[in-house]
Amino acid sequence: MRVLLIEDDRLFGEGIHTALLRAMLAADWVRDGATGLEALRSGEFDVVVLDLGLPRIDGMAVLREARSAGAQTPVLVLTARDQVEDRIAALDAGADDYLVKPFDTRELLARLRALHRRAAGRSQQRIEHGQLVLDPDKLEVIQRGALVDLPRREFALLQLLIESAGRVVTREHAMRNLYRWDEAVDSNAIEVHVHHLRRKLGPNLIRTIRGVGYLVQAPKESSA
Repeated sequence: MRVLLIEDDRLFGEGIHTALLRAMLAADWVRDGATGLEALRSGEFDVVVLDLGLPRIDGMAVLREARSAGAQTPVLVLTARDQVEDRIAALDAGADDYLVKPFDTRELLARLRALHRRAAGRSQQRIEHGQLVLDPDKLEVIQRGALVDLPRREFALLQLLIESAGRVVTREHAMRNLYRWDEAVDSNAIEVHVHHLRRKLGPNLIRTIRGVGYLVQAPKESSA
């Protein structure tokens, strides 16, 4: 899951960013509303954590402008404003969830997982695809009843491909989903991850669409 954190408070932001990274999430942190709005509009992120009291552009304006521009990324508003009117205003402006400071980071992570799950059209945490079962919370993959050990980025790529089953995932989209802006990444990183997934899960799960990207077939519907 790729997370955008828009928070101007250095100490508070560092704490959240560290918690996101420890949870094995690809998280980028920006510190003002204008930069946050540009990043949100890019469509590179799965979920956004947005503070309201931001320099340059206020968080409420970021929300309204992003939604007016057609941005669909789920947004969790994170703020010290705890009045009912503030929560209503944020939700009406396009927020998907609202969490008041201070908070437990475990709740923040759970809310982000729930937002991502709903955006992917799932009601359950576990993802099933044929004989594969993925648990994004535990970063576990089970194939034919056996646990398959996957590093975080291999898991993230597998989850992306399965959630996009039936649609081609471009190499560029996979790169944006797995890596932060400030990470040095080898040009063949996605190809290496795909190679490892095929070795561990079988050669036929992931198809290469030459010159475009990768495809996991949609699961076949069982006949009645």
